[in-house]
Amino acid sequence: MHDPNCLFCKIIAGQIPSRKVYEDEEIFAFHDIHPWAPVHFLMVPKLHIPSMAQVAPEHAGLLGRMLALAPRLALEQGCNPYPEGGYRIVVNTGLEGGQEIHHLHMHVIGGPRPWLKG
Repeated sequence: MHDPNCLFCKIIAGQIPSRKVYEDEEIFAFHDIHPWAPVHFLMVPKLHIPSMAQVAPEHAGLLGRMLALAPRLALEQGCNPYPEGGYRIVVNTGLEGGQEIHHLHMHVIGGPRPWLKG
């Protein structure tokens, strides 16, 4: 499913440019345009899921793959290894949860501190 009015769907489709980090048949990752830290990229499913609130049991495999991929991409993008290094994975859900784009996405944020936020 694709939402023609969704910013992230347009990025996935190549209609809006992005600095791509990773892409496969189900997942697209790209740098955040307003990074909070030295490493800050977003991981999005290519399937348009508006938020974590709409995740259903059939999405478990996809979300598991996204979480399993995050450590590799974080290291490739410059995060230092665990345990001295690390990163944060954030999923904002709904307006009160700070979600601005209504397409499920994970922020992967890391690098040497202090960070701009958080």
